[in-house]
Amino acid sequence: MERGGSGGTAAGIACGMGAGALWGLVFLAPALVRDFRPIDLAVGRYLAFGLMAALLAAPRWRRLLAGLPPGAGWALAWLALAGNLLYYVLLASAVQLGGIAITSLVIGFLPVAVTIIGSRARGAVPLRRLAASLLLCGAGALCIGWQAVFGVRTEPALFQLAGLGCAIGALLSWTAFAVGNRHWLDRLPQMEAQDWNLLVGLMTGVQALLLLPVALWMGMGDHAPDAWARFASVSVGVALLASILGNGLWNRMSRLLPLTLVGQMILFETAFALLYGFVWEQRWPTMLESAAFLLVVLSVVTCIAAHRRPAAEAMTAA
Repeated sequence: MERGGSGGTAAGIACGMGAGALWGLVFLAPALVRDFRPIDLAVGRYLAFGLMAALLAAPRWRRLLAGLPPGAGWALAWLALAGNLLYYVLLASAVQLGGIAITSLVIGFLPVAVTIIGSRARGAVPLRRLAASLLLCGAGALCIGWQAVFGVRTEPALFQLAGLGCAIGALLSWTAFAVGNRHWLDRLPQMEAQDWNLLVGLMTGVQALLLLPVALWMGMGDHAPDAWARFASVSVGVALLASILGNGLWNRMSRLLPLTLVGQMILFETAFALLYGFVWEQRWPTMLESAAFLLVVLSVVTCIAAHRRPAAEAMTAA
């Protein structure tokens, strides 16, 4: 177990910020390759992720397998599905059916869900000390989705409901991944965090390969050569930056921070995604977007303060 000490907390937060900065790039991918559907993007990204993971893990493949306990294969399978393929497809479907705002509103509660679950762990910071952070997080999520959710809607009500269902499914899927992934990292202290990420990547690549015939049947191959070149570049770039480097930083952070603080680190993905979106659209944020960004920052700061307080009290008592 690597957790502990103010130095570990600072390193964990830095890793969380790095993961959020890299994961935020994923939101630019659909804008760069608009001719391809979410299922195409998921298959392309995770096939590239699986291939990279296989190349990086090949030199020490036997040692990696020897360190796995019984049941790890099934764990890798459902973690790959819940945290990668299923989450991405549900998220993209929610955006298409219900719109970006309602999806952001629901996904914005990921930190709340993970933090509440983490508060039940032994030695965790009590939930009452995290109340301010959770309220700020919820307020930030509301600001992100408020204008479009309560504005004029062009989509049929049935589409809105279907989009809401997909967004809730994505929320549950990634929450299960965050908690389950942390459990297995704690169970395998002898394994490097990046090695575990590569094993998840290998399993995700296998699942993406099984999904490829479905994507081809739905018309994935009906594109010009230049569109395919752009798609391949985006898939490889996202796989390298978000899946290899971003996931590696996230796993490292998961070992350094308590689960109640891990949940708050997800907010950095939202914050960086907003920043990249403003740059891509060449505009300044609206008042609501500015308020959401400020609330996200305050939520993380108050959560960090809540975790520092027990440590300070312990030192005083000693």
